[in-house]
Amino acid sequence: MRLRSIIILLLVASSSRAANYSIDTQQVQQHWDGWGVSLCWWAGQCGKWEDEKVDEIISWLVSPEGLNYSHFRYNIGGGDDPENRYCDLHHMGRGKGLRAEMEGFKDFTGDQYHWERDSAQRKILLKIKEKRPDAVFEAFSNSCPYYMTYSGCVAGNKDGGKDNLKPEYYEEFAHYLVDICKHYKDQYGIEFKTLEPFNESATDYWYQNGSQEGCHFDYSSQIAFLRVLAPILKASGLSTIISASDETSVAHSIEAFEAYKRAGVLSLVGQWNTHTYQGNNRQRARLSRLTKEAGIPFWQSETGSGGRGLEGNLKLTQRLFDDIRIMQPEAWLDWQYMEEWGDQWCLINGSFQRQFYRKVKNYYIRQQCSRFIKRGYAILDVDCPQTLAAINPSRDTLTLVLLNEGEETIHEIVLDNFTISQSNSLKIFRTSRAENLAEIKDAVMLKDNLLRVTLPKQSITTLVIK
Repeated sequence: MRLRSIIILLLVASSSRAANYSIDTQQVQQHWDGWGVSLCWWAGQCGKWEDEKVDEIISWLVSPEGLNYSHFRYNIGGGDDPENRYCDLHHMGRGKGLRAEMEGFKDFTGDQYHWERDSAQRKILLKIKEKRPDAVFEAFSNSCPYYMTYSGCVAGNKDGGKDNLKPEYYEEFAHYLVDICKHYKDQYGIEFKTLEPFNESATDYWYQNGSQEGCHFDYSSQIAFLRVLAPILKASGLSTIISASDETSVAHSIEAFEAYKRAGVLSLVGQWNTHTYQGNNRQRARLSRLTKEAGIPFWQSETGSGGRGLEGNLKLTQRLFDDIRIMQPEAWLDWQYMEEWGDQWCLINGSFQRQFYRKVKNYYIRQQCSRFIKRGYAILDVDCPQTLAAINPSRDTLTLVLLNEGEETIHEIVLDNFTISQSNSLKIFRTSRAENLAEIKDAVMLKDNLLRVTLPKQSITTLVIK
């Protein structure tokens, strides 16, 4: 019996609540590109604030000592009918709130572009670029402008299961999206890495007088629109590539991917995006295989979860672990940065109107991953669902993030192909009910390359090992 196995067995005997596994730093899964969040809809509210407050919340968001987020999704608004001829005035206020009302850049076919619109979201976008010059930006659309739709309403068709963009407007809508991307490049020096024309389009969520902009596209309609969009984007001279299909669930994402493959349009898509509001690990593994076989870059571009308090925050963190470990995207993005209620769908909350804001527990929980697993790190294969492991490019810093949703437990970890030279090479940070990214001194026992980590009840712990 190998010496390492004997050590593990002895440790198992000393703890009935132990997870025992090894980490081989040579077993790389994917290379990490970054963490991020959509700008829709919080940026359209926070961008109206005083400059000093905008400066602070963006520092919290992008600085290496804060969330260290580097990937951001700008929402290209469609814009409802200014005269509300086909939908109720402020119908979105009945659901997601008036924050979900987006300004479009045109009011009718042949109209000039009203570039002064959407100034608040743009202010946040430019502040991010100022503070984070290496930021990656995506432009995405929830709906085309109202005048291109069947219903006359950007919330969707009368029947949520039917397309809302009229086919005769495919070319005009494609030009609308590309023209906006080109304007940001020419006017502000921001070139979007990707352009995403769809959002959860296979669902029946989007209907006339609904609570946000949304547009159903059958898979066949998505394919037809991509064939129109791709040559227009290519002719623009931008380096922006198309991302798709941003479905709400992993199952829908698999369906879309396979439909694109059958239709021969995968070559038009430069990046695959999915949301993970629903999905099991078997589906995650299948989508991972599909994207790897196609050699296409891959983002988890939106997710979030309800729940309550610390329990809900940790439950979403397990989804994050499953997404990164099993689905293996190169980036993982939240849906909202700030909300006015609750502590689940946001990282800070407060009042948009009163310009009040504060960090919630979810902020520190996300920091446990995003502050320490950095762009360029390699995500390692680990046989423990509650562990994320990553190593830096020079292979001299190993980061482990350990999640515990239940009672106190112990992780016993053997490190392969990584030598810890001395005990002061280890730093430990923890968030629990009583702690917020607190530096801890006494949670780990270290012997050679064997770690024994005590995880308190309902906590998340990060080890940074030199």
